[in-house]
Amino acid sequence: MGLKLFVTGGCGFIGSNFVRLVLRERPDIEMVNFDALTYAGNLENLRDLEGEKRHRFVRGSICDRAAVDAALAGGCDILVNFAAESHVDRSIHEPQVFLETNVRGTATLLEAAVKAKVRRFVQISTDEVYGSLGPTGVFTEATPIQPSSPYSAAKAAADQWVLAYHHTFGTDVVVTRSSNNYGPYQFPEKLIPLFISNALEDKPLPVYGDGRQVRDWLHVDDNCRAILRVAEKAAPGSVYNIGGQSERENIDVTRALLRAVGKPETLIRHVQDRPGHDRRYALDISKIRRELGWEPTVKFEEGLQATVDWYLKNREWWGRVKSGAYREYYEKQYAGRLEGGGARGR
Repeated sequence: MGLKLFVTGGCGFIGSNFVRLVLRERPDIEMVNFDALTYAGNLENLRDLEGEKRHRFVRGSICDRAAVDAALAGGCDILVNFAAESHVDRSIHEPQVFLETNVRGTATLLEAAVKAKVRRFVQISTDEVYGSLGPTGVFTEATPIQPSSPYSAAKAAADQWVLAYHHTFGTDVVVTRSSNNYGPYQFPEKLIPLFISNALEDKPLPVYGDGRQVRDWLHVDDNCRAILRVAEKAAPGSVYNIGGQSERENIDVTRALLRAVGKPETLIRHVQDRPGHDRRYALDISKIRRELGWEPTVKFEEGLQATVDWYLKNREWWGRVKSGAYREYYEKQYAGRLEGGGARGR
């Protein structure tokens, strides 16, 4: 009998890539995809799975206990929780939404999973729960968490809630904390898809501050393979860092994207930095290497070019995504900065 997964947030960026990768590479797995289809959740991300018998979509919110209970009624072996509000800038504008979804939603989902006798609960988290690093050093799984934004604080609280169920009740849980993901189907509020799509439309690329914030970039397929390995093989109560070992300054990534699409650096606009902006993240991934034998396989330069190529081939997808509610958000977040409200040139 095959493995049954219950995936929340499976129509979002990482979730949809996870669903697609698992169904492609593991014919022994079937899954329920539970997603509320908020602004970043898009059924179009999984259009190529129409008719796939091992994939069943259920629309619902992780904050709705009755809906979660009903969706879990068929039983599952492993629940993987991708569902979350995930953008720092949005959390600054609307912090209560992040508290509701990321904390209350995770707690609701975890309690429902316990009741449904789900064998394992996998919480998908972020390196941002650790806070900001100086110019040297790395975060390990033992690094104290010091979140800097409403987003990372909500994710940190959810992590602690999940781990508390293991320590208090013996619930089988594991937590993954990944670095910045990139790849196809990423909602264009994040740096790489935003800058690719803006450049293709000859619009300014709004770089926060001096652009020298450092992030470790991880291709989404590498992250998805790591998550599946953790889900199947990790010891209960474990936390694993998942990183790409590809630290880059934001300004260098911006320039690389402009070169890849053949656009000039004059499109770069340095704008007022956001409040509480972490300067650097870097992860020690020796634990997942040692215990589970996972390594990142996609080199950043190759993965970035493949991502650019995907956005070039899928203009209709991101064109539709960047309309409506997203356009309103973009105006709220960047318009004043780009038109003189704190904007500055290099």
